[in-house]
Amino acid sequence: MIRRLQLVLAALVVAWLVACAFLFVWPQANTPPSRADAVVVLSGGLDRRLDPAIALVRRGVAPVLAISSPGRGKWPKAQALCAGRTTIPGVHVLCFNPAPYSTQGEARAIGRLAAARHWTRVVVVTSTFHVTRARMLVKRCYAGRLWVVGTSSPWWQLPEEWISETGKLLVQLTIQRGC
Repeated sequence: MIRRLQLVLAALVVAWLVACAFLFVWPQANTPPSRADAVVVLSGGLDRRLDPAIALVRRGVAPVLAISSPGRGKWPKAQALCAGRTTIPGVHVLCFNPAPYSTQGEARAIGRLAAARHWTRVVVVTSTFHVTRARMLVKRCYAGRLWVVGTSSPWWQLPEEWISETGKLLVQLTIQRGC
């Protein structure tokens, strides 16, 4: 009986690891378009998200860089952009604080910003482990064309991110199904 239980548990762990590989390591990420209305970088206080977003707007993908929650945590580059101490030539920097502070709050804010500013093509930049859930939530709140670009995380953070993201994804798939 115990041996059978161990085998079932091992099979569940292997199945979870395979699901993590497809959902969080190699999610269906997008190549950004040549033109969009805005590049939105989701919060997390991470320059590894902000730097690729800046590279996209510098490349001319969009005239707007929208930064979520620049004041949360240590994110000095975002704070400097939002305060106007740093600029990107030809790019309008728009900073917003979603309520609630969550991916769902960010998705709602993107939907509101897109409606108010007539955005029909948006690129969202987030961490690779977050691409699947971020895409799902933003699509619930925003009807335009959407590209979600993932940025890598340090390998040692992956187990914690996978566990956290698994729980959050399950909540979004079962309990919180709306925008």
